[in-house]
Amino acid sequence: MDDPVDNKPPSFWQMLHSVMAAAFGVQSGKNRARDFTHGKPSHFVILGIVFTAVFALTLFGIVKLVLHLAGI
Repeated sequence: MDDPVDNKPPSFWQMLHSVMAAAFGVQSGKNRARDFTHGKPSHFVILGIVFTAVFALTLFGIVKLVLHLAGI
């Protein structure tokens, strides 16, 4: 299923997993080989930008919530 020699492009969930793993620095060599062999760079760039925006907005929301609850 996740064999890097498989000629299918990675699914959305596989790409999302790869982007999240790469963001935290824990991408496996097998998945990286699959992504570089069969993935389209534009898909990973777009998904990476969306992931970064959602991650930053989530952190912003958590900080706002904590500050609100602390009465600041």
